[in-house]
Amino acid sequence: MTAICDTVTPPPSPCINICRMDERSGLCEGCLRTIDEIASWSTLDDDAKRAVWDAIETRHADWVAQRFESPGEKQ
Repeated sequence: MTAICDTVTPPPSPCINICRMDERSGLCEGCLRTIDEIASWSTLDDDAKRAVWDAIETRHADWVAQRFESPGEKQ
């Protein structure tokens, strides 16, 4: 994923039309947002939307790191 750092253009919605909430993580399987982030997206200002994008990037990096951990490294 690429950071959304353009402060002129409104951040696009992270939705990719794969809308399923993962019960274990509480995140949408498609966009990695919480239900609260999804529900409030249309009312967030641009700075808050960028903060959601930053959180998504962190979640994605964590997910990738967990996928490639060796079995002995899992906590």
